[in-house]
Amino acid sequence: MKLAPHLHRLGNDIVACYLIDTAEGITLIDAGLPGHWRDLQRELRSLGKSVDDVRGLVLTHGDADHLGFAERLRSAHGVPVFVHAADAARARTGEKPKVALGPRRLGPTLGFLGYSLRKNGLRTRHVGEVTEIGDGDVLDLPGSPLIVGMPGHSPGSVAVHVPLADAVAVGDALTTRHVLTGRTGPQPAPFTDDPALALSSLDRIADLPASWVLPGHGAPWRTSPARVGKAVRSAPDANRP
Repeated sequence: MKLAPHLHRLGNDIVACYLIDTAEGITLIDAGLPGHWRDLQRELRSLGKSVDDVRGLVLTHGDADHLGFAERLRSAHGVPVFVHAADAARARTGEKPKVALGPRRLGPTLGFLGYSLRKNGLRTRHVGEVTEIGDGDVLDLPGSPLIVGMPGHSPGSVAVHVPLADAVAVGDALTTRHVLTGRTGPQPAPFTDDPALALSSLDRIADLPASWVLPGHGAPWRTSPARVGKAVRSAPDANRP
């Protein structure tokens, strides 16, 4: 789905990833679930392009619901997969600490699980080889994405700022639709390693010039990054231990 010039979304408000379309090729941000491979093919065809036009995939972090088709893209098509060094092992092995689930409701939780199953979430393959990146890196990929460290949800969570698309993708640094409660609007994401650190990291994007804030779960958010921290901290349960 086209959101704006150069900017497309794959998936939906339950699980989403993003495509940056440029004359130099395609940059992907996150890889959703394995079944989003078909969504990717459809979007590329709508642009008159193919997987051969994809130059790189940037992961906002190493959790399974963002790895989706990453290994398929890498192993079958030679597309490099970029992830912060602190999440490299997570992307390769799936190792993750247990965290408190927090608030949840049966219907939305089952909806999230059902959607994950329909998109082959149980068949996610970890990434065999990654290219490690760090805070402040500007990647040599279409759109020149800037990496901003956002530790908290995971040690290597990042935001990906793409000035060409007037957008910053934030992964699970926040959500605009909680997959376990169904609550909409800006709020902390569930399954977060260090919730307090995640909230403080929101200030790291405040000075970025962008009109789109793009979460991995929930609707794309038309706002200034400068407003994000206050909005998320004001959400119900934002300071829940």
